[in-house]
Amino acid sequence: MEGVSCERIRLDSGRPSVTAGRVAGAGKSNLPEVIMLDKRVLRLARGANYASLATVMPDGSLQVHLMWVDADDEHILVNTETHRPKFRNMMADPRATVMIPERGNPWHFAEVRGKVVDTVTGAEARSHIDALAHKYMGVDEYPNPIASERVIVKIAPERVLVYPPG
Repeated sequence: MEGVSCERIRLDSGRPSVTAGRVAGAGKSNLPEVIMLDKRVLRLARGANYASLATVMPDGSLQVHLMWVDADDEHILVNTETHRPKFRNMMADPRATVMIPERGNPWHFAEVRGKVVDTVTGAEARSHIDALAHKYMGVDEYPNPIASERVIVKIAPERVLVYPPG
């Protein structure tokens, strides 16, 4: 199950980027290193495929939760609420793994291991959950009550596996 699944490019974005537990770009160049997600990962994350999100609980055990998922070019995006254990877990320990099987063919999947590098709240997070509700449910607005505050969690990849490879 090996395959090339992401490429590294250098961008002068003026913002820090964390890759493999270090500040990207440290060393020879002052340009941050950004890992762009492979087109196969983007296709799975942007399609109506469900994802499993694994986070680390305070006692060190793992929590796995079925989620809606999305992606920008550099991050896996999950949308949750600030009071939920998965969000608290990621704020205490930023490590997370997201596994996205293709709907109808679970043997085609992407696994993204990484760290939370940013969160977005407010109107953008609300708009994002509405867009996810449209993608997964075909409705214009997220129908469930919001108990606290919606938040987009951005997970930067450190290791990506896509199967089948190639």
